[in-house]
Amino acid sequence: MLKIIVLGLLGLFVAFAVWVRLGPTDVAFWHNPKLPIMESGDHPGAGSFVMQRPMDGDGIETLARLDDIILATPRTAILAGTVAEGKITYVTRSRVMGFPDYTTVTLTSLAPLDGSTLQVFGRLRFGKADMGVNRARIEGWLATLDGGTPTQ
Repeated sequence: MLKIIVLGLLGLFVAFAVWVRLGPTDVAFWHNPKLPIMESGDHPGAGSFVMQRPMDGDGIETLARLDDIILATPRTAILAGTVAEGKITYVTRSRVMGFPDYTTVTLTSLAPLDGSTLQVFGRLRFGKADMGVNRARIEGWLATLDGGTPTQ
């Protein structure tokens, strides 16, 4: 009887692991987050982190450099968007289980002379807390972008 219970639990674990890695993703949901208007700065949340900063000019060059930095991150790929669109959503998977974290980077032009705003919004898909993983990842990307060394 114990063998059956153990095998059943193992089967459930394997099924969950497969679902985490291969389950469908609602691209429209993850690529179009509904965030309130925010001040520049850091905005931590439960299982998420938003960083918003003003940019000089249109910010496209900065977004292109950030895109290169993000794509160099292990287990990270583009889910939707392009640099030209000014909005890209990435999925970064955890090393062991492959849990997905989604990060949407948005460049918003305020006016031709006023510059633009860069917003980076990282959040988890499963669970309630990410133990600071999204914040650390975003801060590492931005440290590299600013010419420093990543904090990760």
